[in-house]
Amino acid sequence: MYDQLTKSDIRKMEEEIEYRKLVVRPKALEDVKETRAHGDLSENFEYHAAKKYKNQNESRIRYLERMIRTAKVISEDSAEDEVGLNNTVTVEFADDGSVETYRIVTTVRGNSLENMISNESPLGKALLKKKEGQTVHVQVNESVGYEVKILKIENTTDESGDRIRSF
Repeated sequence: MYDQLTKSDIRKMEEEIEYRKLVVRPKALEDVKETRAHGDLSENFEYHAAKKYKNQNESRIRYLERMIRTAKVISEDSAEDEVGLNNTVTVEFADDGSVETYRIVTTVRGNSLENMISNESPLGKALLKKKEGQTVHVQVNESVGYEVKILKIENTTDESGDRIRSF
């Protein structure tokens, strides 16, 4: 599911790995060493919390490295007049006339609370490569689907500093 990444996704992951290795790891190790000195480890909550935090950081580093290693790099490029990755798209839902604006991103950056939808979601798949003014059928599953009309496509750059979502 998280195998399609853009070069900017990979760059952001590499930045997070570097931060975690150079900043978070030394602090986590220092916290473990400091809390270990407080005495009886079987009843030392701070020690167990520090160890858990250190292990979570190491797991996150391994996870990001594995994602980068196994990623299929996809292009962010699209024609000027069609929907592509990192474009902001305004659509009108045919069933109730409501209008929503979404940004099409890779799965690793999808965040529905911020209207950032994945290129692998039903709506994201249906919108990709379509043009302004087109009505698109979105098939959710075998029995459910709906229509949306593309009202506006805005080309946005990916230098917005969006953070890769933590898992």
